[in-house]
Amino acid sequence: MVQFAEQNSTAGLRALHLNISRAMAQGLLLAFSPAEGPAVISSAEEGTAGTIRLPSGAFPSPSSQAVRVVVTVLNIQQLTMFQEDNQMGKVLDNTVVGIVVGDGDVSELQDPVQLTFAYQQLPHVRHALPSPCLLVRCRFTLRPCLQNVTPLCVFWEPSKGQAGGWSSHGCVTQPKDKETVCTCDHLSFFTLLLNPSLDGSTAQTLVAVANAGCGVAVAFSIFTFAFYIFLRCSYKQFRSEDTLRINLGLHMNLVSSLLLLNLAFLLSSGLSSRAPPGLCSALGGLTHYCLLCCFTWTALEGCHLYLLFVKVLGTYIHHYLLKLCIVGWGFPVLVVGVAGAIGSYGKHSIGTVDNQTIIDLCWINSEHLLVHYITNCGYFGLIFLFNTIIFGVVAWKNCHLWRSGVMQGHCKAWKVVLAAMGLFCLLGATWALSFLSYGSSSTPMLVLAAILNSLQGVFIFVWLVVLYYPRAEETSSSLSHIVRNDKTMAVSQG
Repeated sequence: MVQFAEQNSTAGLRALHLNISRAMAQGLLLAFSPAEGPAVISSAEEGTAGTIRLPSGAFPSPSSQAVRVVVTVLNIQQLTMFQEDNQMGKVLDNTVVGIVVGDGDVSELQDPVQLTFAYQQLPHVRHALPSPCLLVRCRFTLRPCLQNVTPLCVFWEPSKGQAGGWSSHGCVTQPKDKETVCTCDHLSFFTLLLNPSLDGSTAQTLVAVANAGCGVAVAFSIFTFAFYIFLRCSYKQFRSEDTLRINLGLHMNLVSSLLLLNLAFLLSSGLSSRAPPGLCSALGGLTHYCLLCCFTWTALEGCHLYLLFVKVLGTYIHHYLLKLCIVGWGFPVLVVGVAGAIGSYGKHSIGTVDNQTIIDLCWINSEHLLVHYITNCGYFGLIFLFNTIIFGVVAWKNCHLWRSGVMQGHCKAWKVVLAAMGLFCLLGATWALSFLSYGSSSTPMLVLAAILNSLQGVFIFVWLVVLYYPRAEETSSSLSHIVRNDKTMAVSQG
């Protein structure tokens, strides 16, 4: 029976001190919650709170008249305790339950202690960078992925790592709809760790898709370059007409950035496992640079469309393409230089919930996630918002010209549709699919994003071939036709 009970409460910590008679210890049942802390209850009082069942084996021999039991409920966010280095999962409600019986260590219990962690619904977690999104997109993730989670019963192991860490040794996890039951053969500080749901077989599938996608993207980038050289050598218009030369030059720079990004990914994944720290940091910086170049050239495609369709100034800026190159290839150098100066790059391992390493990558390390949030998430978000607005304006202008009959003599309807689809691809539509990869549809959406992003190079290649070949004098591009139409309309309005 409970001979004495005392509750203590401070900020982030609630404790219950008990003196227990061993004769009644078999029926000991406690409840706990983050808000109320621990309390002794009967089996009839079990509700929505978490519970603790202490077996008789957790108590000393019968010679002791009473046993002192201390149960604590801690908010580790408030107390800044139990912080594991490079922790991948999230602690449920930031709550840790500690159980101490007597003065000695209690372990190897024949009848295990049972803890039930109650919840209404398991939350999603933000996976540390890099994430599985990286794998399936054959690109580096634009944001921390929101994923379904797998609960894992763990306890704090002080001897793990340099400052301690979570371990599941001796604990069995039994997840249910509204609760997870943990049975452990010892007493310690316990919690429910929510890990991203990525099993080994799914992870290997995503790796295979990523590698295959990189190969496809590299191949069609090379095909696009070959087609560009063919056009330059075979048709005079592509060397003399400024609009065509600038349009194709801009597209080739975007294709170049995609090619470099895929090659950097393959190089990083192939060398990172055996690369020394200095080389891995350099590879991480190179890959980040290629990603930012890809984003920047996507933004420049949008700016070019704005000037070409709305302002009709694209070909009248002195050294226009050279200035675009300075921005497209030069601005990322500044960003990567600053990120490298603060030590943002290094080796990062991607693993499954059972701690099996899937792939090692040289990328932004977990200590500098803010660099990722600003330079990748924030930067692309602004670019995609801008490009979406530009695409809407261009589409509206196209429809206006089509309804007015200005374009009907130059362009067929299917070419207008194809041009619109190609432009939307150039402006980063496939990249935005990663923002939809959350919740229960995470894996299917990621696979879809992987396929479409791998086909981005294919889309650009087909788009250029259909619009520019073989009758260059007729299909000198939908863009140049519209530019000429805009000039005609401007003259007539003047």
